[in-house]
Amino acid sequence: MDWTDLIDAAFDAAGSSNNGTRAEALRTVEANVAPDEKPVASTAGRHPDHFRKGVLVLTTHRLLFLKDGKPPVPVPLEAVTDATVTRTRINGEVLLVVALTGSHRFEDVVKAEMFAERIRTTALNARQSSRKALDAPAPAAAASGAELLEQLERLAALRTAGALTEEEFTRAKHRLIG
Repeated sequence: MDWTDLIDAAFDAAGSSNNGTRAEALRTVEANVAPDEKPVASTAGRHPDHFRKGVLVLTTHRLLFLKDGKPPVPVPLEAVTDATVTRTRINGEVLLVVALTGSHRFEDVVKAEMFAERIRTTALNARQSSRKALDAPAPAAAASGAELLEQLERLAALRTAGALTEEEFTRAKHRLIG
């Protein structure tokens, strides 16, 4: 599956045939993804603050909510602790994504149970990949000062978000610094 297929599937689920909106969503996603980020799944849903449906895009790194050309609302998968679905008479299937950064509620989600399962599985994989990367041996070549600072800031952000324990953070920091 590529990014175009992912966006098309979400817009089909939303019942939208506006090619301009699809192209805009595709440009937004492609402009915001990391080089090693891959598409996983997509569906349609509505954020409680919006009337019309938007697109939920799940990647190997995060969950994105795209709506009317606005900047995407990202939820880093390393911080996701759970994804549950409830059904209400007014809001249909409600997807609640709980992350260390806060909870995110999406209403009237198409195929919410299947999407929630994909979120849980992909989040688990993201956390495991992050931990494996922290336990990997340090590269032989020393990183430049800017690269080292960037890596330390990323580690600190992961610790702050609760994705790393204090022990894991300290071990990874010592490995980077040497």
